[in-house]
Amino acid sequence: MIGARWMRLAAAVAGFTMAAGTALAQAPLVDTRTGAVSGVVVHGVDEFLGIPYAAPPVGDLRWRPPAPAKAWSGVRPAVKFGPTCAQVTTLGVFAGPANANEDCLYLNVFTPKLGGGAKLPVIVWIHGGGNVDGESDDYDASRLAQAGQAVVVTINYRLGLLGWLAHPALDAEGHPSGNYGLLDQIQALKWVKDNIAAFGGDPSRVTAGGQSAGSIDAEALVASPMAAGLLHRAIFQSIVVDGTPLAAAQKQGADFAEAAGCGRGAGADTAACLRKLPVEQILKLQGTEQANGPYVSIMIADGQIVPAGGIFAAFRSGKFNRMPIMSGTVHDEANFFLAITEYYSSPQHPLSAAELDGYLGSFGPAADQVRTEYKGMMSATPQRVRDAVGTDSIVCPQLEINRALAPQTPVFAYEFNDFTAPFIFPALPGFEPLAYHTADIQYLFPLWRGGPKGIAHPLNPQQQKLSDALILAWTNFARSGDPNGPGAPRWPAFKPEAGKPGVYLSETLPQAVVMTDQDFADAHRCAFWGRTRPG
Repeated sequence: MIGARWMRLAAAVAGFTMAAGTALAQAPLVDTRTGAVSGVVVHGVDEFLGIPYAAPPVGDLRWRPPAPAKAWSGVRPAVKFGPTCAQVTTLGVFAGPANANEDCLYLNVFTPKLGGGAKLPVIVWIHGGGNVDGESDDYDASRLAQAGQAVVVTINYRLGLLGWLAHPALDAEGHPSGNYGLLDQIQALKWVKDNIAAFGGDPSRVTAGGQSAGSIDAEALVASPMAAGLLHRAIFQSIVVDGTPLAAAQKQGADFAEAAGCGRGAGADTAACLRKLPVEQILKLQGTEQANGPYVSIMIADGQIVPAGGIFAAFRSGKFNRMPIMSGTVHDEANFFLAITEYYSSPQHPLSAAELDGYLGSFGPAADQVRTEYKGMMSATPQRVRDAVGTDSIVCPQLEINRALAPQTPVFAYEFNDFTAPFIFPALPGFEPLAYHTADIQYLFPLWRGGPKGIAHPLNPQQQKLSDALILAWTNFARSGDPNGPGAPRWPAFKPEAGKPGVYLSETLPQAVVMTDQDFADAHRCAFWGRTRPG
C-alpha cells in the first residue's frame, strides 16, 4: 500500500506537470513535512531555494521563538532565494543591500543525491556578518555538495535588534528570549532533522558551522542545551566570543525601548509597544551603513538558550554538547576591519601613524603594555602594526578555547595562511589584504564576494588546489568527525599534553602543512595576551 505522504507527493507531481508542462517534468521534487517542493539542477546538483522553515516572525510573533512553518498544498517552486533578513549595517562590501524584510526565515538545500542508497553527511552553514547583516544568497554551495558528496543547507536568520534583544518586558513573557536569531538556527536544525533524509541527507550526521558571526553562533549551539541532539559536529571558522551578560544586555534593551518611545517599563504594555514599532524605526536605532548603534548585542548569556555563565565557562566546565569540533582562524583577522575603515574614509587613505597611536590608546590601562610588546614592529607600516595587534587579541582567545576543549572532545585546529587570497573590496590606496578575515570563504564557496558591492574573483590554479583540499577536509569532517582522507591534507587531531605541543594545520600555498600550537602562540604573542586583559 502506498503511504499517505507518497500519495500526496504523487498528486502534487501530477498537478505540477499539468500546470507547468512536460518540459519541466524533470525538475527535482521532494516531499517535506509541510509540502512538496520543486527545485532546479545546476552543474549536477539539485538546488532547492527559499524553503520556509518557520512562520514569518511578524506582528505578534516579533521577538518570540520561531513558530513552525504552515503547510501548503500542491508543489511550491523552490527556485529562488527567500528575502534577506532586515539589516542596515553592511560592513563595507560584506553585505547588503539594506532592507526591512521581517518575513525572511527561509533556507536552501544543495544536494548531489536524491533518494535511495546510503545517506550523505549534512552541513548547515550559518552566514557571518556580526549577527547584524549578511544573507545566504551569495554562498553557492554546489561545489561543496558535489565535490564533497554532502548535503549543504544555508539559512537566513533574524539579525540585529530583531534577532538579539534582551528586554525585561519580553523576557518576562515566559518563552525563551534574547537570542531570537539563535532560536531561528535551532528551528532550522529541527527542520533538517525532520526533512533532510528526503533530500539524501543523514539526520544523524549534521554539522553546524559558519564563519565569523556564524562561528560564534556555532559555538553557542555547541554550548546550548536547547540544541542538544540536533547537531553532531561543529565548525568554528574565525572568531569565538563569550556572551554578553544578561543584565548588561537588558540595559541595552531598555535603553533601546526608551529611545524608540516605548519607555523603560517592564510590563506587557511595553512589549506591545515594541512589537508595534515600524521596522524602519528599529533599523534606524540599530545603526548606520558603517557601524552598529549602542543597543546591539552579538550574543547574550540569557541562562536558557545560552548558559548564564557564558559560552567559555560552559566549555571549560564540560557542560556542553560533546562532539568533534573544527576550530580555526585566519592569519590577519583584523585586516578586514581595517579595510572597512579605509573603505569609508574620505578621502580613502592608508592608516596613518596618528590613527595607529589612537588605536593603541584605546586599550586603556593596558595601552603602554601593548606599545611595549609591539615596539619591535614599529618600523613596519601602521597597517601592519594595527593588523598584528588586532589579530593577536582576537585569535589568542580561540587558542585558549581549543586547548580547553581538546581534552574533552576531538578538536582539529587550523590557521588559514594564503596571503595571495583574492580581495573582495575594490582597490584601496596602499592597502595590503594579506590573509584577511573572510578571505577563506571563497575557497569553500566559489566566487563568494560578500554583498552586491563586493568583487568576485576566480581562484588561480594553486589556490584552486588548496580549495579542493579544504573542501575534502570540511566534508570528510562532516562525514566522520575527522577531516583526513584521500586528497585532503594530513591533519592530526589537536592534542596538546604536558611537554608535548598540539598540532595546527597551516592552510597555505603550495599545500597545507602542519605547525605546532606553540608556533601559532609565538607568532601571535599569545603569552602576552594571556596575561594582558585590555581595559
